[in-house]
Amino acid sequence: MTALSSENCSFQYQLRQTNQPLDVNCLLFLIILGKILLNILTLGMRRKNTCQNFMEYFCISLAFVDLLLLVNISIILYFRDFVLLSIRFTKYHICLFTQIISFTYGFLHYPVFLTACIDYCLNFSKTTKLSFKCQKLFYFFTVILIWISVLAYVLGDPTIYQSLKAQNAYSRHCPFYVSIQSYWLSFFMVMILFVAFITCWEEVTTLVQAIRITSYMNETILYFPFSSHSSYTVRSKKIFLSKLIVCFLSTWLPFVLLQVIIVLLKVQIPAYIEMNIPWLYFVNSFLIATVYWFNCHKLNLKDIGLPLDPFVNWKCCFIPLTIPNLEQIEKPISIMIC
Repeated sequence: MTALSSENCSFQYQLRQTNQPLDVNCLLFLIILGKILLNILTLGMRRKNTCQNFMEYFCISLAFVDLLLLVNISIILYFRDFVLLSIRFTKYHICLFTQIISFTYGFLHYPVFLTACIDYCLNFSKTTKLSFKCQKLFYFFTVILIWISVLAYVLGDPTIYQSLKAQNAYSRHCPFYVSIQSYWLSFFMVMILFVAFITCWEEVTTLVQAIRITSYMNETILYFPFSSHSSYTVRSKKIFLSKLIVCFLSTWLPFVLLQVIIVLLKVQIPAYIEMNIPWLYFVNSFLIATVYWFNCHKLNLKDIGLPLDPFVNWKCCFIPLTIPNLEQIEKPISIMIC
């Protein structure tokens, strides 16, 4: 009878163990692992012939920080309780490190956005003439400076320090910072896209209806046939804006819809998830389109080196209707590019 009751007790204990929810630390590990796989997939899908710019270097640094966080979580989960350099590490530090990273990521949106915008404006205007090696070093140290500055602000802010200190008393709960910067940045971009689309929705509809898919130089491309006697002008900002919208939405429409849902429903996403490489490339494409539009009167693809987008091809081909087959064009220069 005693043996049977002990067996029942052990069985009930095992049943309770299996019915327990997934540990928070294990869940964090799986989330960061999924984010790293998304980083690798996004970096692998980008165009490899893009020029050097600040956003490329920052995306690589973000992937490195995510990997570093995953390694720290894995080590602590494996050893559970150990001492390194006279510092005792426990499962509590998994929550602490992730919270610090969340605060850091949350305060990075505005600096990264403004720095990337300044970088594209300077590159487009050609006001800075640095060699390739100097440019790489400049981007590298700029990225390091931004990371150190934001991390120093997070660790030195009294409010954040008190929040992290209070967390020590309630280690079972691990709340994460939700960035207000990312919300307002998403709101800002969604509103600009909405206003731009409403402004030239007729031109956008006309372009979408005129899209043709064909093969050119062994590549599948989209092109827009137009009448050679039309009143088309390159410097018309409204027409040029419609082309930018078509190019942008052809790549980022699902992401734009996701941002609309997040903004309307005010979805709270932890900052360590929200700051990711697909989001940064989305912002990157938005900035490139903005710089193109504000400098449309300067655009001349034969003379100027335009910033290249890792995901969006901003070179839209507009072919005269008198050419029945695109393969008849032997030289790309004969194509009117806007």
